Amino acid sequence: MLINETVGHQIRERREKLRLKQHDIANALQVSPQAVSKWERGENAPDISLLAPLARLLGVSTDTLLGYHEQPPDVFEASVYFAMVDGYAVKSQHLPPKTVATWANGFFFQVTEAVLHYNGVPLKYMGDTFLGFFSGADHQHRAVQAAFLAQSVVSTALTIALHSGEIYLGAIGHPEYARPDIMGETVNLAFLILEWAARHQAHHIIATSTILNHLPTDIATGTPSLLTLRGVGESIEVRQLFRQTSS
Repeated sequence: MLINETVGHQIRERREKLRLKQHDIANALQVSPQAVSKWERGENAPDISLLAPLARLLGVSTDTLLGYHEQPPDVFEASVYFAMVDGYAVKSQHLPPKTVATWANGFFFQVTEAVLHYNGVPLKYMGDTFLGFFSGADHQHRAVQAAFLAQSVVSTALTIALHSGEIYLGAIGHPEYARPDIMGETVNLAFLILEWAARHQAHHIIATSTILNHLPTDIATGTPSLLTLRGVGESIEVRQLFRQTSS
């Protein structure tokens, strides 16, 4: 029971420091929010198979999670999900700020619900752009499904970029104002691909080969585009995703 309480304390302390919700931890690990709640209360301990991914998610070692000693934060595999809505600049120019915020909240709500539906973790909203990630089993597959769901429920046209790889999750910024964020080459590439897509393939879902190898069976790809992105040494191949129509 003592080890359960130790692990529970570590989970809650790190989660709150990262400003994540129990639901976010549950989605990232593909467990129920009730399970996370029981861990934090010391009623149950995570399954041994979940200790390593849970520790990586919280930015600590498994030793730290078990109450032994501190280790530097770690990284983990995830699919990064960027979505950008069309028309933000025009509306900002012609509508009062509060009206623009109301409009933005409408599509941000729907995009967030689509991500949550496939157990993703919403992170932040930046003007016309949404950022979230998917981790755990089949994270690439779930990111693609969430992208198509978002496009189907948001009335305003969306451009979505998907890329998978190692990310760092942590509280970024001044300690008094820090918020959870993800960083690393994977995040940077996903953002640069979003910028490119907004100019050249707007209103579509664009993905890299890290996603293409894990597509749902009903998803097809368009012809490849080879991108030379600023600050990136190697060219990046991306493809547009679309649903196959049944014959």
